[in-house]
This record gives sequence, structure tokens and C-alpha cells, in this order.
Amino acid sequence: MKKERTLYRCTSCGHEEPKWLGKCPECGEWNTLAETAAAGSPREGRRGGPRSVPLASIDPQEGKRVGSGLTELDRVLGGGIMKRSAVLLGGEPGIGKSTLLLQIAAGAETRGRILYITGEESAGQIRMRAGRLGLREPPGHIEVCCTGRLDDITTVLESVKPVLVLADSVQTLHCDEAGPAPGTVNQMKFCSYELISWVKEHDAALFLAAHVTKDGIISGPKTIEHMVDTVLYFEQSGEGGMGDCRFLRATKNRFGSVDEIGIFTMGEKGLAIVADPSLLFLTRREGEIPPGIATAAVLEGSRTLLVEIQALTVPAKGSISRVFSGSIDSSRASRVAAALEKHLSLRLSDQDLYVNVAGGMRITEVGVELALAAAIYSARTGIPVPAKTAIAGELSLAGEVLPVRRLESRIKTSADLGFGRFLGPKSAAAGNSQDAVDSLKKAVTSLFGK
Repeated sequence: MKKERTLYRCTSCGHEEPKWLGKCPECGEWNTLAETAAAGSPREGRRGGPRSVPLASIDPQEGKRVGSGLTELDRVLGGGIMKRSAVLLGGEPGIGKSTLLLQIAAGAETRGRILYITGEESAGQIRMRAGRLGLREPPGHIEVCCTGRLDDITTVLESVKPVLVLADSVQTLHCDEAGPAPGTVNQMKFCSYELISWVKEHDAALFLAAHVTKDGIISGPKTIEHMVDTVLYFEQSGEGGMGDCRFLRATKNRFGSVDEIGIFTMGEKGLAIVADPSLLFLTRREGEIPPGIATAAVLEGSRTLLVEIQALTVPAKGSISRVFSGSIDSSRASRVAAALEKHLSLRLSDQDLYVNVAGGMRITEVGVELALAAAIYSARTGIPVPAKTAIAGELSLAGEVLPVRRLESRIKTSADLGFGRFLGPKSAAAGNSQDAVDSLKKAVTSLFGK
């Protein structure tokens, strides 16, 4: 008869250990580890294969999250680090992926051990970086493993039993079974699968850092993105990525929304959270606003941000006009320009159009379209948009201004930041606190008197 296997589960936080301990390494509570049957033991019914478990019998603590110590990261993850989850973090070299992982290790709200795995730096280099970030006395529960060899990493994992594993980077992991050289497709898939399997079996969580290609996508097979629970992209602001602002976005999240965005600034002490990003993307000017500038109230997840939309039109150098837009999708800019030309007889077909967002932030929300139209009209006619005017609205191809989500929140945020006028679609809930328009022609007349 197969010998029964047991493990000890904390009745307070659900953490599991292979042997009894007086104090739970996860929550710090004493005498809370209770013996229970391990998966695969005869008592778990594995003789006949896997068995189902009633949903009502599952402990809600199984879905408990752990704070990362960085509120912006917690926002993007959906409320914190989910146990038994794997997160893939992609970004360009030098953008701050390693810094972010080290700050997670230092700030994670757990009393269990944290293992930082690196195949790119030595232990001394990590210690120096920790001192540079102000972590002069890192918590004693942080362990460092400087190797990319999977067999050595597995041995350390079984010895340390960490509750959080940080691997930097997935391209440096290698195993003899998957081939002779690290960085290949097979190596990344095999090593990632082994680490993901380990954390899911041991009630831990995993962060995998990964480099990106010239096209801005994570280097390696898409299979890795399918294997993990969350995929995060770390982006830089500014032309050519020279800005100090960093954006953290989720393109996949099994435990939360992909609409949220985390905003950081990079400084001498590492990544700092931007407490109030509302004014981060507005340019402070004295005097009149130049033509081609409009302020848009857009949504990024649960937050309303005011961003400066910049437009420039110049005579086309060839027979075909072109649209240059990096922060806003160029097809969206082309549609807005076509609507202006059709419904307002504003000639743009012989103009090259340049569109930018101050601060380098990438905008995908439809509520930016009316502000973009105002900026393009202003740039083409040379008439500036009235000062302290915030704009939001979606444009249809028929020239209509369509309603947008959470209009009241946009109006309130604009008013709180000193914008005395708000131009947007009609809304019964918004009341009289805005200039309501239902067409592109009426919006231009309201702004420019034309």
C-alpha cells in the first residue's frame, strides 16, 4: 500500500510546509500549522486519479494576495501578488526591470523567504545596487542565487522554500536536458515551465524578467506568455525612450483587469511612485496657448488623467499626405482628420500631420478623439484652443460626438485641477457643468466660434 504523505497547512493564511513548524513563515502566526493530507496521498483519493472538490469547501484564503510594497504595481496586478501565480515582466534593456524586482523583494509584505535568482549579475553587484537604492540593510529573508543553471536553482528552491521567486532573466536560464546553449526557444520554455510548476506546487509566486525585441515584444516564443498568468510590459516615456517616467501595463491578467496602468519615475533611489499623476502630462506655460494644443480628459484604468494633445500640419512634401503619430494610433488620427475634412471642409489631404502626447504617454482610449480633432483644427487654422478647457468625447464617422464612460469623473477631475470649462458629449448625469455638444461641427463652433 502506498504510504500516506502529509503536509502542514496554516489555518490563518493557508501557507503549506512539508514539516511542522511552530511559527508560520508566511504570516508569522504561532501554532497555526495543522496536519493535512497532501495531494497524491491515498487519503486524497488519488488511487482512482484526481478527484473534484466542492466549490463551497474551498478556503477563501486560497485567493489571498500579498502586497508588493509598490502600490502602482499592486494596481496593475489587480490588488497585489496572487499566490501560485507566475508573472512575466518584459522591457527594454536598462529600463529598470532588475531595479523593480529588487524593490519588490525588499518591499513585499510577507514574512516568508524571498529568493532573487540572477544569471546576469554577481552577488556583490546586487548588494551594491541595493545600497544605491537606499536598501542598506536588506531584510534577512532575502536570499540571492547567482546562477542560470536550472538544476542548481531547483536545489536552492528545495532548500530555501521561498514564498516569492524573482528570476532575472528568463533568457539566462538553461538546463542540459533542453540543449547546450541558453536563450533558445526550448531552453526558455522548459526552464519557465519547471519554475512555474514549482511555485504552483509550493504555494509561492514567481516573477520572470524578460528582454524585448526591436519590435517591442518579449523575446522568445509566445508560448511563454500562454504559460504565465500575467504579462506586464515596462515602457519608457519621451522621444526615443529618454524620459524618466516609466509606465507599467498588463497585456494579460488572469486575476485582474488589463486596463490599469502603473506610473513611476526613475531616480537615484530607484523607481518612485507618482502619487498624483493628474498634472504629470500637462505642460506649464505662461501666456496664451499656442495653436495645435488641446487638453484631453482620458481614462487609464480606474483613474482620470489630463493629457496634452499636440498636433502640427505642414504642406505635404509629396503627392500623398502622411500621418506621423507614435503616442496615438495613426489610424485613429487619420480617421479624425478625415472627419474634419468631410464635415467641416477643412482641407487636410495636402498636409502632413504630426501628432504627439506630452510626456510620451501612449493613449488608446476613444475619449481622446474630440480633443485630437480640436488640436488638428487649431493647428490647421492657427486659432488656439481657449485656455483652461478640457475636452473628451468619441467621434463617429458621421461627425457625431458620442458618449464616453465615466464622463462625470472626467468633469470633476478637470474642475479639481483648475479647468473652468469642459467640452464633451451630452449627458443627463453631467448636468450644467459642461458645454454639451452632439456633433463635431457644434464642438468646433463652441471652441473657435466658427
